[in-house]
Amino acid sequence: MAAKNLIRRATHAGSWYLSDGEELNEQLSGFLANVPIASFEHGPVPIPDARIIIAPHAGYSYSGATSAWAYKFWDVSKIRRIFLLGPSHHVYLTSCALSQCSEYETPLGNIPIDIETVKQLQQTGRFELMSKVTDEDEHSLEMHLPFIYKILSESRGGIRPLVPMMIGALSASAEREFGELLAPYLRDPENGFIISTDFCHWGTRFGYTTYVDDPECSKIRSLSSSSAVSKLNSEVPIYRSIEIMDYKGMDVSNGGSHAEWMEYLSRTKNTICGRHPLGLLISSVEYLRANGVELDLDKRKPAPGSEPEEIVAKNGLTGEDALKYSFGKIYWIQYKQSSKCMRISDSSVSYASGFAKA
Repeated sequence: MAAKNLIRRATHAGSWYLSDGEELNEQLSGFLANVPIASFEHGPVPIPDARIIIAPHAGYSYSGATSAWAYKFWDVSKIRRIFLLGPSHHVYLTSCALSQCSEYETPLGNIPIDIETVKQLQQTGRFELMSKVTDEDEHSLEMHLPFIYKILSESRGGIRPLVPMMIGALSASAEREFGELLAPYLRDPENGFIISTDFCHWGTRFGYTTYVDDPECSKIRSLSSSSAVSKLNSEVPIYRSIEIMDYKGMDVSNGGSHAEWMEYLSRTKNTICGRHPLGLLISSVEYLRANGVELDLDKRKPAPGSEPEEIVAKNGLTGEDALKYSFGKIYWIQYKQSSKCMRISDSSVSYASGFAKA
């Protein structure tokens, strides 16, 4: 159970992101200002009912601009608490762990932990507890805190409490079990969800040099030498191969099938560090959909290439002004790579942002 007055320090401030509150706030404002105020496909931001977002957790010089897309699209108008799910980078964990802290520090101000909700989850007997050292070592949660603080502090409801959760190396069945356990919280419109993940980590330093050159990732090769690179498809350099593989993963994830997500990971071995938090979300959404949870129609323009049968009419919406969003369907809105790999000696990490309505 969370201990009273136990504050998790902002241990990565000053290295992974700015430690001065005013400078950090100015930097975040700049990131957010560079995101368009409206999306051609989805309309003005924030997107109504987009209370689920997915964003990266690298240093802000690498991924801050990409994260800003998710936070600009995030709708916090109905939210009373935020569930923050991130992977474990420093301790081996086969379940999920909760924080024992009462507050999380940021250079902008502290965010309280929702101690009552943490207690409810702990009472299920399924969660471990992070030590304060483990909590402070992990960056996948901390890198979201300044964005969370800024968005909430500038919203009508002000700062709301956090439910941080470290997601371990879960088996497929464990992802489904935790997905079902969190389903009631995901269904509740007063809960926001943030999934922390980077995408492909490519290069020999990551032990991953997979190459594909087709959109379905059906021809998978592992590059082992510079000579192997010279024999690749000249129209698909390594950085483009990484993009193809990441885009396929995004496509699979927004399909809402946990089995397909697991098959994709098994086949490509894509080094998506937040694959377990993302898999947990997919399984939870799939469980809720199977139990009849769905969204009302949301008025927007049809996606390019939509067929007439995809356009539905309900609740006064007709023709091209009506299109159905699925509950929890992920819409990916931004993608970047830290560098463009051309040689086997190069390395790169991919970053993506997305949102889902719920």
